[in-house]
Amino acid sequence: MKEKLFSIFKIATYNGGITIGRFPISEEKIYSIISGFIKIILILIIMYIIIKIGNMIINRYVKKQKYFKFSLDDRKVKTVGAILKSVLKYCVYFFGVFGIISIIMPKVGATGLTFAGIGGVAVGFGAQSIIKDVINGFFILFEDQFSVGEYVDIGDKSGIVESLELRITKIRDLNGDLHIIPNGLITETTNHSRGSSKILVDIDISYEEDSDNVISKMSDLCKRFGTNNEEITDGPSVLGITKIKDGVVTIRIIGRTQPMQQWKMEVKLRDEIIKALKKDNIKLPYKEVKITRGQ
Repeated sequence: MKEKLFSIFKIATYNGGITIGRFPISEEKIYSIISGFIKIILILIIMYIIIKIGNMIINRYVKKQKYFKFSLDDRKVKTVGAILKSVLKYCVYFFGVFGIISIIMPKVGATGLTFAGIGGVAVGFGAQSIIKDVINGFFILFEDQFSVGEYVDIGDKSGIVESLELRITKIRDLNGDLHIIPNGLITETTNHSRGSSKILVDIDISYEEDSDNVISKMSDLCKRFGTNNEEITDGPSVLGITKIKDGVVTIRIIGRTQPMQQWKMEVKLRDEIIKALKKDNIKLPYKEVKITRGQ
């Protein structure tokens, strides 16, 4: 048995080439295989260089675009740059793969043609979804539905748009997870970065406190807060008492900020409210536990 296996993998040389087991390989075929392998490596290197140089040119264009007579805002420029990089990448991949196939296919004979036919049918079915993704990507870009850097909801995913490419859109949520969504699946989008954003802060005070006095102090604080923070576009102002329950009075403050600044302003406003309440000795609600002893 060992002798049979050895004879199968035995390599021998002769004047016109080599034999592997019982299969002779001519020198011409060896040179053809080596030259084809070298050509494939060269094509891959050229593809890599073209993509790198192309991305550098696109980045340089994006940086200099703001000095042009007709310029776009930063978010749209980043979006156009991402689209151009995507187009470049897919074009290079297409011609590179086509070149590699043209090197391999003449050497594989009828079996290769059979696989090529099967692959062509598979590509034909897959191209339908790819074309849908590309067309929808162009509509997203030209209709300006969203841009790179904006906070959006797409289906059940939400986050900051990191990249808008020819076929896919990448968004990163607040947990740091990256979601890759084919453009053809984007049917409904909510853009939170267009126009002002709403802030809403609820303050809970004890029922024993004078609510009118608290509202007056909070109104003064809101006026100072709106003046001292340029991110605020409207207000903030005290809406009033929105809930009374279990000895707790809830006072609501609302306002509007620049896009994507609502979380920062809410945190800052809460911090100033807590400091003001402590300074004026206004009691915050807390649970009391009373222990009584019977006789």
